Amino acid sequence: VFSCEAKLEWSLNGTLIDLGNDYRRHMSGGNLIISNLERNQDTGIYQCIAYNTWGTIVSRKASLQFAYLDTFKTQMVRSAVNVREGQGVVLLCGPPAHSGELTFAWIFNEYPYFVQQDSRRFISQETGSLYIAKVEPSDVGNYTCVVNNTVTREKMLSSPTPLVLRSDGVMGEYEPKIEVHFPDSVPAAKDSVIKLECFALGNPVPEISWRRTSGVPFPSKVKMKNSNGVLEIPNFQQEDAGTYECVAENRRGKNAARGRLSFHAKPHWLQTIDDTALSIEENLFWECKASGKPKPSYSWLRNGQPLTAEDRLQIENGALSVAALNLSDSGMYQCVAENKHGIIYSSAQLMVLASPPSFSKSPLRALLKARSGSTVTLECKPRAAPPAISLWKKGNEILQRSERITLLSNGTLQIANISKQDAGSYTCIAKNQFGTASTTGKLIITEIIVGESIVLPCQIACDPALDVSFSWAFNGQLIDFQQDNGHFERVGGSISGDLMIRNIQLNHGGKYVCLIDTDVDSLSTSAILVVKGPPGPPDKVSVEEITDSTAQLSWTAGRDNGSPITGYSVQARTPFTVGWQAVDTVPEIINGNMLTATVVDLNAWVEYEFRVVARNDVGLGEPSPPSDKTRTEDTIPDTAPTDVGGGGGTKSELVITWEPVPEELQNGEGFGYIIAYRQTGTVMWTRAVISTPGVSRYTFRNDTIPAFSPFDVKVAAYNNRGEGPFSSIASVYSAEEVPSAAPKRVVARSVSAVQIEVVWEALRAIPERVLGYEVVYWEDDTKPDTIGKVRLTGNHTAANLTSLRADTAYYLSVAAFNTAGPGPQSAPINSTTKKPPPDRPPLNIQWTMVGSTLSLHWDPVVATETESKVTGYLVLLKRHRYNDMTTILTTKTSVELSISASDNYLIQIKAMSEGGEGASSEPIHIHKSSEFAVLSTCISFPLQPLMKPK
Repeated sequence: VFSCEAKLEWSLNGTLIDLGNDYRRHMSGGNLIISNLERNQDTGIYQCIAYNTWGTIVSRKASLQFAYLDTFKTQMVRSAVNVREGQGVVLLCGPPAHSGELTFAWIFNEYPYFVQQDSRRFISQETGSLYIAKVEPSDVGNYTCVVNNTVTREKMLSSPTPLVLRSDGVMGEYEPKIEVHFPDSVPAAKDSVIKLECFALGNPVPEISWRRTSGVPFPSKVKMKNSNGVLEIPNFQQEDAGTYECVAENRRGKNAARGRLSFHAKPHWLQTIDDTALSIEENLFWECKASGKPKPSYSWLRNGQPLTAEDRLQIENGALSVAALNLSDSGMYQCVAENKHGIIYSSAQLMVLASPPSFSKSPLRALLKARSGSTVTLECKPRAAPPAISLWKKGNEILQRSERITLLSNGTLQIANISKQDAGSYTCIAKNQFGTASTTGKLIITEIIVGESIVLPCQIACDPALDVSFSWAFNGQLIDFQQDNGHFERVGGSISGDLMIRNIQLNHGGKYVCLIDTDVDSLSTSAILVVKGPPGPPDKVSVEEITDSTAQLSWTAGRDNGSPITGYSVQARTPFTVGWQAVDTVPEIINGNMLTATVVDLNAWVEYEFRVVARNDVGLGEPSPPSDKTRTEDTIPDTAPTDVGGGGGTKSELVITWEPVPEELQNGEGFGYIIAYRQTGTVMWTRAVISTPGVSRYTFRNDTIPAFSPFDVKVAAYNNRGEGPFSSIASVYSAEEVPSAAPKRVVARSVSAVQIEVVWEALRAIPERVLGYEVVYWEDDTKPDTIGKVRLTGNHTAANLTSLRADTAYYLSVAAFNTAGPGPQSAPINSTTKKPPPDRPPLNIQWTMVGSTLSLHWDPVVATETESKVTGYLVLLKRHRYNDMTTILTTKTSVELSISASDNYLIQIKAMSEGGEGASSEPIHIHKSSEFAVLSTCISFPLQPLMKPK
């Protein structure tokens, strides 16, 4: 049953379902109900389609698939597996074709005796194979793989596989060999349950452990199952991503497998599209963005149909642009973001409009104010579709572009350097093919701010034959343009005597009179110029009272310069600061009516200067002159030295270190340090006093100090007023001595052509501390120059020397070490690496495929005298679908493998020898013989897929 609302239709695999002629399918309240499900007819992708007069949208997709489990292709008894007692073995299941999740079990001999998993036996739920780490006589018998489909609950049993003990002896002990491990890279979906498998063959039976290579411990939700063979991470989140390591270990050695879990998540919207109304001929730009891993891909739908790029329409990732909209572009649009974990839709309506201009929503203000010399912006924003063409008028005069007047493409009018002559009525007229509209506002000029410039107009209309002269007076005094300091300038022509005042200062505020003389008359016009500026500096800053951490200040106000003072701030300076710094006060905010404040959080015994800065609506003023220098009172130190530690040194020494207390925190004269120490476990403290403030180290020497003995130490500061608090207690060790003995029973064993294993007996019952061991080795015993060194921290008693030369004698010795250095070396021993493995791969490889059985044959590899003898062959089988690797070791030049016919495989063969693995053959690609369609379920719409058994 699927749910959806509105006027609806349903599609299956892109084809509309004809519900009128379908007796098995019908719709009820938007729900699609399917009766008598049939695998061949009902499998596929379903979508709900909703539509009305505004357009069409589609739902997310729902996938309906059917689970099944075929029978095993053959029921004959499988070939017997012959192994030695103590050897590990892998029994392959090879599950049949199926759909739906499988689980695996194995029957031992006969039902209902199932193989019980423990540290020795493991059943992989990834491959179905049974792994026995170490075969025991009780394991002999017939093994049958049981495959269960968790959806259909069908079960299929394979034919039995006999397990037989060989009679040629018992397998000796050997290090773990990991047969089951997770891939190098594992994509993990958010909130999913991740199960990682790891199992190893080995004698003795290996122990499995897990860790994160980052060192971060596992959270409590992580569970270990099946004797640590399975690591389960429920509710996978971003913080669970990283590299995980499985370690298999027994007394013969250990091996590890690593893989990285990468965080994957279904798409999630970061930016969606919204309903949009645009004018005809305008351009549409929509962009949607989604997070997700892998990164989502995007597509677009209009009225349920996919959009493709064309002349007017461009699509790039999550961006859709449509040029020159027309009415047919109206409709419902959907942005689709999709990755392999899910698909999401964002829907919006596009309305393409056509209408005449209207200022009903955005008229000009009736009264507009601007300061002289400033820039004013008048916006013309009519509603019109398509956008209107606009022009501006001042009074009845059409405005044109000039140095001061800018007409922007969106209809906005900007007038720079506003003056009195710009005052008046302004009208914006808008027009398109559907009509015309206008809006009007009046502009008046206000005051000016310090630092700005202004033009005071002075113009007349007269007979051009008349001689006209202009002059200006400021506060009753004629302006001398020659003697002025560059603030005043006459601008204009024969009938204009405008006055330009540049970089206006406070003293330029007042009355300006323009005097006009002609042959027949004299005229004048005047204007009052109001100039505002930041406040002047406060004065007479004094310290009324001071303590060890506060100072009470008072001051007098400066001039407000035409704008009331709104507040004050206090700054301080000391010999330890860089310039003036803002300080905290009580009250925290000092308003413009206050002339006192208390500065808090000062340091004791520090010389301070203070100054005050006033502010008003124009800005911050100049600071006051500084107060007299005043020192805060002294007090005992309130800060303990930090980073107390130490250690090291030479024999019979205890070294103690700390971070010195800065001078501004010493709180008084006579500053020094008190060092207290005692041997851990004792009660009495020994104290030492250092009267030098800058010292950060103290060394106590005494022949009775035991080597590497723990001490409790703490450090305090003091001055003439008393002692401050001690630091927290730190544990510091006295100097230690190098180990006095060399490791014994050192044995070396050649492992391969490039590796030697060294084993020794750990040192015990020596007085010195042992932090680890180092192995040094060289080639020529007559010239014992070290060519390599391996250092192991911890209680290790074995090391592997790698990257060595083949068939070469090496000399080596072992020494213990600690922080004082390495101790004496053991007597040198020698070991010779194996001859190298053959450098030729197996040739003439032939294969045949019968059913699910793959037979391989190849020519033997013959070693030369300088190479190690061939002991067998290693067949590597990689399955592409699961990216897993299976290895088969054989002494023959042929092998038979059971593989799935529905997968692709890659096979390589190597010769094996005491010297290691030989060269690998060219890869052999085995392609699947038939295609099986597997339906994926990717559903993140509220539709729920319904899975039914066949």
